[in-house]
Amino acid sequence: MKILIELPTWLGDCVMATPAIENIVNFDNDAQITFIGSFAAIEALKNHPKVVKTGVLSKKYWDLVRISQELGYFDLFISFRSSARSKFLKFLISAKNKHQFDKNKYINHHQVEKYNNFLNDSLNTNFPAGKLVLHANNSKLNIKYSLLPILGINPGASYGSAKRWYPQEFAKVASELSDQYDIVIFGGPSEADIAGDIEKSLIEKGVDNYQNLASNTTIPELIRHISRLDLFITGDSGPMHVAAAFEVPTVAIFGPTKDDETSQWMNEKSSILKKNIDCQPCMKRTCPLGHHDCMNLIKAADVLQSIKSLSSN
Repeated sequence: MKILIELPTWLGDCVMATPAIENIVNFDNDAQITFIGSFAAIEALKNHPKVVKTGVLSKKYWDLVRISQELGYFDLFISFRSSARSKFLKFLISAKNKHQFDKNKYINHHQVEKYNNFLNDSLNTNFPAGKLVLHANNSKLNIKYSLLPILGINPGASYGSAKRWYPQEFAKVASELSDQYDIVIFGGPSEADIAGDIEKSLIEKGVDNYQNLASNTTIPELIRHISRLDLFITGDSGPMHVAAAFEVPTVAIFGPTKDDETSQWMNEKSSILKKNIDCQPCMKRTCPLGHHDCMNLIKAADVLQSIKSLSSN
């Protein structure tokens, strides 16, 4: 069966769609899968063993006409996106059966379950939502580690500043743990500044067993690095879900977003840290009240306590 899958745009959503994608494979073990989607999505999932072709989608409607013609015919088209542009693409795609995710239909569940319920409804199946699955490549990483365990810290979040914890607090945690762990700072190009602030603070604290990889990894390299971690401290972000796929012990710091919908999926070594104040989750990109207390009230000591609790379990 030839199957065309339009992936979610964001890295985290893409990872959370992987249990549903695995169930597509379970539906037809001889499936030949073509992935289309954002650059981030394709880079994250292009190593899947059932994938025969990938394509990065343009945001221009006219390009979608050309792309749909180049793709050819499929037995099944599954889109994990609910945008108007994806609806237009669905109209253009030549396929025997076509199904598109509707975010307004699938609510009040974890995002993994939303995607999986959509798949079951589309295929008339009853597959459970299994574990997250990422196929990391085996390329050598140009980074040297000592014999210490590795602590990863991820200060960024693509959704907006409201999801970001503070660099000075990340640095306090990293400094406190620097005699037990080598430290790796992650982040994309938009997080280079906040990662630089953490690095500066570590230098001031006399910590030198760190590496700042912000803006210096490809997505496959990011996945490989995270898969090797012994501990991860992060906000609600794409890398958080990558860590969940490899069951990395994780302290996930939540502010304005819904942890019951976007927390780590099936990671028994995960700890959610949040303050449960009245205004959260507001789901806003910036704090509408101006105080950012959902993050401001979380201190380094809270994260260190969460780490201690993780270690004792």
